[in-house]
Amino acid sequence: MKKQHGTDGVVVIKKYANRRLYNTESSSYITLEHLAAMTREGREFKVVDAKTDEDITHNVLTQIIMEAESRGQTMLPVNFLRQLIALYGDSMQAMVPDYLDASMDSFRRNQAQFKTAVEGAFAGSPFAEIAKRNLEMFEAAAQAFKPPVAPVAPVAAGKDGEIAALKAELAQLRDKVDKLGD
Repeated sequence: MKKQHGTDGVVVIKKYANRRLYNTESSSYITLEHLAAMTREGREFKVVDAKTDEDITHNVLTQIIMEAESRGQTMLPVNFLRQLIALYGDSMQAMVPDYLDASMDSFRRNQAQFKTAVEGAFAGSPFAEIAKRNLEMFEAAAQAFKPPVAPVAPVAAGKDGEIAALKAELAQLRDKVDKLGD
């Protein structure tokens, strides 16, 4: 079978009636966990029904989330789910997907900026390697546990104030990671 890609290098995954997923790029059968890994790696893919060629990517991604949630890797708080369900059929329903997409993009950018700022704050100091390892541990823990966002205290003016605020945040994060390890 020849390799198939979508129009922009998007890998085509075919889902067969027997519920098996076939990766046309690697010419192999894969699992939902493989698709989750591809998503985490930033790989673009499109899942199509093998018989009808209908795009079922949304359904499969939802299934991946549901399986992760059912295994105890809950990231979606009950209150959020209730609010989301309440928006179905509401006049604002059409705006919700774009809003959620923009919110997640913003979250990712903030996460990347935080990482860069922490790395910069400790660069060249004896604590650089410790900070790097702690940041890696934090990132691993953050993938498993997404705590609610706490309000951020106002930051003192200037670079010294930013560094102090980042150090305080890092200390809080270390405490959380240490509690996770207990």
